[in-house]
Amino acid sequence: MNFKSLALLLTAAAVPQAVVAGPLAYGICQTGCNGLAVACYAGAGFTFGVALPAAPPVLIACNVALGGCMAGCAAVALAPTL
Repeated sequence: MNFKSLALLLTAAAVPQAVVAGPLAYGICQTGCNGLAVACYAGAGFTFGVALPAAPPVLIACNVALGGCMAGCAAVALAPTL
């Protein structure tokens, strides 16, 4: 191996490489979103996951917030981290 190849290899190994957070960060993010949704439902006096014939406006607001949080999780899954 010549000196240039060795220097290139050592430089590449020394520089931190960006990695994608991936499924673990995505799962943690979704768990947090669902925890907030459960708290939102409980604060309104309902149980998360129980279907109602007509959803009151407060539950619609909880679901909209949950959707926004889940959309943010998609960005977390694709964001590079060090």
